Amino acid sequence: MKAKFILGVACLLLQSSLAIADDDISWDSLGATQQQVLSQFAEEWDAMPVERRERLAKGADRWAGMTPEQREGARSRFSDWNGLSDQRRARIRELYEEYRGLSPDEQRRIRENFRQFKRMDRERKERMRDRYRNMTPEQRQRARERMRDRPRPTRRD
Repeated sequence: MKAKFILGVACLLLQSSLAIADDDISWDSLGATQQQVLSQFAEEWDAMPVERRERLAKGADRWAGMTPEQREGARSRFSDWNGLSDQRRARIRELYEEYRGLSPDEQRRIRENFRQFKRMDRERKERMRDRYRNMTPEQRQRARERMRDRPRPTRRD
């Protein structure tokens, strides 16, 4: 009886480990397009953590669905990202996590403010940047509060 129990437990453990291995993305399980996009990772693929392989496979799918213009934009942003210092990238990651913690309304407000800023002419953007740079931390905080609390115009779709 004890031997049957141990054998049963061993079978369950083997099945669960096989189920976990099924979730693993092997190089051979990738499609031809994914392998082409990810060819630089072929040699190290099996040594990568499963989560990284999953992210890369999903990214390869997104890349394959992009237009040439979208790909060029992605290349440019990636090049810009790689040109940043480690400290700057860490700060951007912190701000992004802070952004993700905001309510959907707050996120929408920030995106809309950014769109408005992008539409401004260069001189006005520079004036705003200069004014912000010259503010004290308290003045910056008050400005952020005013922006947060101001009524938003309703969108007409």
